Amino acid sequence: MRITIDQDVCIGAGQCALTAPAVFDQDDDGFGLVRSGREDGAGDPLVREAALACPVQAITITDD
Repeated sequence: MRITIDQDVCIGAGQCALTAPAVFDQDDDGFGLVRSGREDGAGDPLVREAALACPVQAITITDD
């Protein structure tokens, strides 16, 4: 699994960080980011739920 956030689409709603805080965080401007070293989802079962919670669908999950 590979997780990315399209920074051009993200509006900083924070749903990703609230849903799966072990994988997602927010930068200093409030926009979503994938935590360093967690680009593979780190086995967190809430990653897909976080992607679905994104109101602008900025999160992409690609299965390897």
